[in-house]
Amino acid sequence: MAKQNQSSEKFKRSSCPVASTLDIIGDKWTLLVVRDLFAGKRTYSEFQGSPEKIPTNILAERLKRLAEYEIVVKKPYQHHPVRYEYLLTAKGKDLGPVLMTMVQWGEKHLPGTKAQIIPAKEAKP
Repeated sequence: MAKQNQSSEKFKRSSCPVASTLDIIGDKWTLLVVRDLFAGKRTYSEFQGSPEKIPTNILAERLKRLAEYEIVVKKPYQHHPVRYEYLLTAKGKDLGPVLMTMVQWGEKHLPGTKAQIIPAKEAKP
């Protein structure tokens, strides 16, 4: 799949921004990967160490989707064998306030929850 282009993007369900955003990040796992990126995780093995234990096939697909939508960039950090790290793009960093709002809502309304991410303003580039 080619990288998504905003001007030529065909909407999956509708042109509603909520529906279109959910088509990209609205599944059970994607925002957890983004959360982990804000927490400083960058490699596949670091993502696998998260407490939610995302299955490897799903993790690979979600990282691929995030790269296709330019939310993350995939860069090699080792060449023999090739291993990659994933970094948030500016577009990905714009999800920080969304995550923080979810953290605040969860801490307020779901007893026993506690933030596991770094606030967007403190996240590493």
